[in-house]
Amino acid sequence: MTNRNGSADMTMTKSTSISWFKRLGPGLITGAADDDPSGIATYSQAGAQFGFNTLWTVLLTYPLMVGIQMVSARIGAFSGHGLATNIGRHFPRWMLHGIVLLLLLANIINIAADLVAMGDAVTLVIGGPHHLYALGLGIASILLQVWVPYQRYVNVLKWLTLSLFAYVGTVFALHIEWREVWSRTFFPHVTLSRDYVTMIVAIFGTTISPYLFFWQASQEVEEQQRAPAEEALKRRPDEASEGVSRMKFDTCVGMGVSNAVAFFIMLTTAITLHQHGVHDIESSTRAASALKPVAGELAFILFSLGIIGSGMLAIPVLAGSAAYAMAGAFKWSNSLEDKPAAAKRFYSVIALATIIGAALAFSSVNTIQALFWSAVINGVIAVPVMVIMMLLAVNAGVMGRFVIGRTMRILGWCATVAMAAAVIAMLATMA
Repeated sequence: MTNRNGSADMTMTKSTSISWFKRLGPGLITGAADDDPSGIATYSQAGAQFGFNTLWTVLLTYPLMVGIQMVSARIGAFSGHGLATNIGRHFPRWMLHGIVLLLLLANIINIAADLVAMGDAVTLVIGGPHHLYALGLGIASILLQVWVPYQRYVNVLKWLTLSLFAYVGTVFALHIEWREVWSRTFFPHVTLSRDYVTMIVAIFGTTISPYLFFWQASQEVEEQQRAPAEEALKRRPDEASEGVSRMKFDTCVGMGVSNAVAFFIMLTTAITLHQHGVHDIESSTRAASALKPVAGELAFILFSLGIIGSGMLAIPVLAGSAAYAMAGAFKWSNSLEDKPAAAKRFYSVIALATIIGAALAFSSVNTIQALFWSAVINGVIAVPVMVIMMLLAVNAGVMGRFVIGRTMRILGWCATVAMAAAVIAMLATMA
């Protein structure tokens, strides 16, 4: 009897774990993709430069990210269309085209910077030509998106999120005074210096990015197309409650992963680099290199592998969100479930965005400057896109009778105001 009960318990636990994992999808992938090599560089610099004094940001960015990404997810799920299609239907075409063009430009720059970081990380671990590694990883990303069917591809991306836990492992390879960490997280030493304000702005700009909105909305559409009825949730009211519950769980977990990883990266570099006088880190690979003499071989390898894994997750999201936006703007067929011949222009954007990014990785473009301008462009378009999303989410013509409620409106508008303040502060520091 004991063995039978034990077997039953194990079967039930396994079944529960599988069910739990299946409920994760667009939100998890979106949140994990936010921690791309460019984001890792920002969080590494924050920890190296200011120690524990930027850890508090995750306490604020988490609820704001959950709020605005839930708005994005609900627009996609209930309308049955991506953000670009909805913007084109309810706002002037010139506005849509301007947003899509800037998004495409920012994403290509981001892809280039991520590929450079990934190529450098491979070189750090095994040696060899970093440019060729960058090109090879870019080509691998294209092939995965173009030739692997959506249902399999999503599972690949979901498993790639596990690579981010390398940063959790890095922290536990170090000696940490947790009491001090929690004390400084909840009671940080905040200054109004230009460098500190710029860093806080950079963290917000890295964490709340327009490409995440376009990606998650479109991924929810992909999920709806897999449903037996292949209809938007507003036309399946009996399933709306279950759909919203799944989106909440998925998005809360995804944004939790995103912010937890950001926290651990800042903590790792604060404990190692900042406390050993290394305060200037220009890239994620510089952070990995600097960790080696201070924290040892294990921390160095985990950090480097995390850069490669996070890049393989982020590049498809960057290229895919640009393709979804372009396809929505020009009314092209756009689904990762489609075969290449059925969605040639959609897949062409994915391939071209990645190839141009790889080409820039071969050029003499200053990666730090490229990331700076990418952040500026993202900041410029994030605020209007967020305002548009909030207006769409309360429009019954888009959402049916499932317009967002008071809590979601408060969180969404708080995220929008916070991002607007970050952009204003960014522009002020540039003056």
